[in-house]
Amino acid sequence: MLEIKNLSSGYNGIDVVHNISFNIEEGNSIALIGPNGCGKSTILKAIGNIIDYKGEIKINNKDLKSLKRKDLAKKIALMSQTSNIFFDYTIYQTVALGRYPYMEGMFKSLSSKDNEIISKAIENVGLYKEKDRLIGELSGGQLQRVYLARVFAQEPDIILLDEPTNHLDLKCQIEILSYIKRWTKENKKTVIGVLHDLNLVQMFSERAILINDGKIIKNDKVEKVLKSNEIKEVYGLDIRQYMIDALKAWE
Repeated sequence: MLEIKNLSSGYNGIDVVHNISFNIEEGNSIALIGPNGCGKSTILKAIGNIIDYKGEIKINNKDLKSLKRKDLAKKIALMSQTSNIFFDYTIYQTVALGRYPYMEGMFKSLSSKDNEIISKAIENVGLYKEKDRLIGELSGGQLQRVYLARVFAQEPDIILLDEPTNHLDLKCQIEILSYIKRWTKENKKTVIGVLHDLNLVQMFSERAILINDGKIIKNDKVEKVLKSNEIKEVYGLDIRQYMIDALKAWE
């Protein structure tokens, strides 16, 4: 589904990520974990073709750089932390932006199929009854659900998540990741997520890739990575024991 080979990328001519290689099969979810500044978000931006990179990124054996922008948008969608609101659109209008890659011509109206997909996407995040509300009136958690619905309406094969639950309360975080997990499983989509909360990583992902200093340290099933010696070394902390000790406070 997605093949990444010898990927190097960074900013202002300086590589942050060095010779990264991994594959992801259709319908799988992978979490990129590691300390701040290790290169997780840089990897996502390279996969989304947002920044320049060296090496190869292929989707179904097609080179990423050979795809036109609209074709790429049908393959990959990026969801990050809450975006700035530039226009006070309604929920419906905002989610409808996800159908842009499928529209021919700037002023073409939405088809009945487009409207059906948009409505279903809004329904999937529990906001259909509020579809005519202006997004400027929404809470941070509601706004992230709108942006998630926009990703669903885009119908990509691969969803890139760049800390999408940052600054949200725990309930909103769990809701957002639950929506994503259910939708991706039902539609056999592939997800690559950057998440800092390792408890959420366990809930969301099947595999984890531990990154440090722009290099892959470990790539395995989530439980194996989280219980590994490598994660202790990278974080400088016995995270598993810390979590166990913290849980005792709830007894």
